[in-house]
Amino acid sequence: MYAIIETGGKQIKVEAGQAVYIEKVNATEGETVTFDKVLFVGGDNVKVGSPLVAGATVTGKVEKQGRGKKLIVFKYKAKKNNRKKQGHRQPYTKVVIEAINA
Repeated sequence: MYAIIETGGKQIKVEAGQAVYIEKVNATEGETVTFDKVLFVGGDNVKVGSPLVAGATVTGKVEKQGRGKKLIVFKYKAKKNNRKKQGHRQPYTKVVIEAINA
């Protein structure tokens, strides 16, 4: 059984036991989080939401909070001696999916 959930403005396909990296969620390591924005549940009996599947939830356990690799943002204007170099590290949360309740 799998589900498509929405979190952090993105849609993610998840299965039980799978570890996924999502946008940062305010939860400590070891805490359980529940995703109630379930768009689709697939498997033996398919449920499609319009836009959400009523009563469906996905639970997961926060395994890690972290930050991604550094990206360099370089802004440049030709012939103006205008340069700006900036780094960015996007925060993420690693969640292990425990159950899909549909």
